[in-house]
Amino acid sequence: MHTHAHHEEEHLKSSEALTDIVIGMSDGLTVPFALAAGLSGAVDSTAIIVIAGIAEICAGSIAMGLGGFLAGKTEIDHYKSELKREYDEVERVPQKEKEEVKEFFAGIGLSEEMQDKATEEIAMDKVKWVDFMMKYELGLKKPDPRRASKSAFNIGISYAVGGLVPLTPYFFLDSPLQGLRISAVITLFCLFIFGWFKSNITGVNPWWGAMRVTLIGALAAGAAFFVARLFEHA
Repeated sequence: MHTHAHHEEEHLKSSEALTDIVIGMSDGLTVPFALAAGLSGAVDSTAIIVIAGIAEICAGSIAMGLGGFLAGKTEIDHYKSELKREYDEVERVPQKEKEEVKEFFAGIGLSEEMQDKATEEIAMDKVKWVDFMMKYELGLKKPDPRRASKSAFNIGISYAVGGLVPLTPYFFLDSPLQGLRISAVITLFCLFIFGWFKSNITGVNPWWGAMRVTLIGALAAGAAFFVARLFEHA
């Protein structure tokens, strides 16, 4: 019994970390790629693209990480608020809370007698009673207290790693357009692989998911490049 509970907890944490990585990597591959493509159409120096790209990666990873932190903090604060409310309701209106527990057991098909017994059994322990209400009435699971900081780290690092992929060719080449060609091949390939794995995890058709992610990245980069060219010749 203990082993099963531990397994569920680890599975949940792994899912949360995977979600963070997907969020960070998705934007990390796309946004710096679009920036580098736009600059490639407007400047003649790869050094400028590298500097601007690194600056964007730093700013983007901080912003994305902060967003992840605030989302995780909000989740924790929401859980604490609802927990406090449930304890208050158990104290003030215990009979009403018992009826809600009984309704749950009725919904899963227990007999009237078993509903009463199970409800009274749960109500004997206030902590377990409130935990039961949090999980089955509100659908809330206790979040990891370090969720906010973990999310910030996972998203920020994933964004930075993803952002370095489209930027790497510009470190070794002097021609922005040549750098863009190689960057496009590498980044679109990575986007395709990323989309494939992301779709497999989320249950979406992997081919369609991979093509969609790749197409979004290509469109973003293409739009940035042609807008830069347009303004350059304006």
